Amino acid sequence: MQICKFKEMPYERPDMEALKKRYEETLAALSGAASCKEAKDAIFALQEYEESASTEMSLSHVRNTIDTTDAFYEGEVKWLREQNAALIPLRKRYNEALAASPWRKQLEEELGTQLFKTIDARLKTTDERIIPDIIRQGELTQQYQKDSALATTVFRGEKCNFYGLLKHMESTDREERREAYLAWARLYEEISPRLDAQYDELVKLRDGMARKLGFASYTDYAYLERRRFDYTQQDAANFRAEVKRVITPAVNEIRKAQQKRLGVDKLRYYDEALLFPEGNADPIGTMPELVKKAQNMYREMSRETGEFFDFMVEYQLFDLETRPGKRMGGYMTSFPGYKAPFIFSNFNGTSADVDVLTHEAGHAFQGYLAMRSIPLGMLRGSTAEINEVHSMSMEHFAYPWMPAFFGENSEKYITGHLIGALGVLPYMCCVDEFQHRVYEKPEMSAMERRGVWREIEKAYMPWRDYDGVEFLEQGGFWMQKQHIFLYPFYYIEYALAQMCAFQYYAHMKTDREGAWQDYLRLCRAGGTQGYFELVKTGGLQNPFEKGAVEKSVSHVIDEIKKRYIH
Repeated sequence: MQICKFKEMPYERPDMEALKKRYEETLAALSGAASCKEAKDAIFALQEYEESASTEMSLSHVRNTIDTTDAFYEGEVKWLREQNAALIPLRKRYNEALAASPWRKQLEEELGTQLFKTIDARLKTTDERIIPDIIRQGELTQQYQKDSALATTVFRGEKCNFYGLLKHMESTDREERREAYLAWARLYEEISPRLDAQYDELVKLRDGMARKLGFASYTDYAYLERRRFDYTQQDAANFRAEVKRVITPAVNEIRKAQQKRLGVDKLRYYDEALLFPEGNADPIGTMPELVKKAQNMYREMSRETGEFFDFMVEYQLFDLETRPGKRMGGYMTSFPGYKAPFIFSNFNGTSADVDVLTHEAGHAFQGYLAMRSIPLGMLRGSTAEINEVHSMSMEHFAYPWMPAFFGENSEKYITGHLIGALGVLPYMCCVDEFQHRVYEKPEMSAMERRGVWREIEKAYMPWRDYDGVEFLEQGGFWMQKQHIFLYPFYYIEYALAQMCAFQYYAHMKTDREGAWQDYLRLCRAGGTQGYFELVKTGGLQNPFEKGAVEKSVSHVIDEIKKRYIH
């Protein structure tokens, strides 16, 4: 495919019959392969077809999320979801052929054992018996995205969605913050019956899928599906306990200092986003101006990042501004046929806009490198525990360029960013523990789930005060985390990755070039190794090791104390 600007990329519905035919031909080629080379050639020949189809699927997905009211792309996403599910039996036969190939040992030597660990896991987590469930799951998650994207309210004469209200929740005027918070809470409460019903069906559906395939619970299924080959549910529980022991008290101390700085009687939820009474650091410039500043930053950061971001700008591989009907959140995806990453976000005029240009760009940078250096597509991306290291670490590597974005408030931004990176860790553990609890008891009612959330929240975030809003006091806050709906069990990875990002930050304080080279080595490795191996490749300490949490965050806590508390 010839690269062009994103808006000019033509969408053509993939020829699924041709793809099926290619699978059958590949199966025949693997069966008759007289050498490892012939088997490998068959794998790469199929990849060309897969990448072409994947590119069209990504285009359809992106354009649907850019405008959830676009009937054409909504229909295409639905059709592609059904067609993709229908390919499950063929893909399973293909994976079975690879797993049982007489050339497996030689293929493992050439392509790595991680590929076959992934294939073996897929054989256990995919089956034609769950095709209808996968289709239904996609329908529910697409409806969730649409419902949350279309939720709007009028706030002080301005039509706002959830993201629009967040800006007001950083106002220096406490009454404005409170009003925005109440409007935000009302929006969620209004759509909560639909969200509760969607999630209730999703939980039961996922539990049923797992049990059809012989798993004791959806949690067991999800751990294997997410390729958690190196750690267990107990390891995750131990990690969460360390966060509660080490980080929760530190954040509690920060919240007390924040209350004192703001001069409020008690820190309420709507106060948490405002760290400085005179106002948080907001970026200077329009969206195009911020992108230009990011381009200058990446050119100065390294040859590799400059080349990458110039490519992103030249082909306009962004959609950053929030609009009515646009899906919430931010993500990075790719169009493999063009070897092009893509960044989606919802700018709202806060420092989070700059975080997108570092966080999602960290993902995109790794994808850009991998698509040009790792031949096998299945090995270009790792598991989320590593993928989020790419993004979160880039946020810290970008610190020296913050004066360009924030002017005289650059140090205020860095202080706020460090507080945010540390302060969100207990919440991440809430989300993870909540999901473990939900899937332990999938028959829970909506109100029982809210009670579980509030119980967990009080343990990890004892400072959280909803100022008497009944919906949130009862535990409705969990609904605002889209990962719980869309990507089950994807959230503890952010906390694990932040441990590694903090390690890189410590390293860059004394040896920036050494830290950068470790980071580059990790990015270039993609998913060619397992999680624990990649941590070593990146020169990092395993977050599950005894004392690793405390060691990773202690220098950050000390820095925040100097910057904010004392």
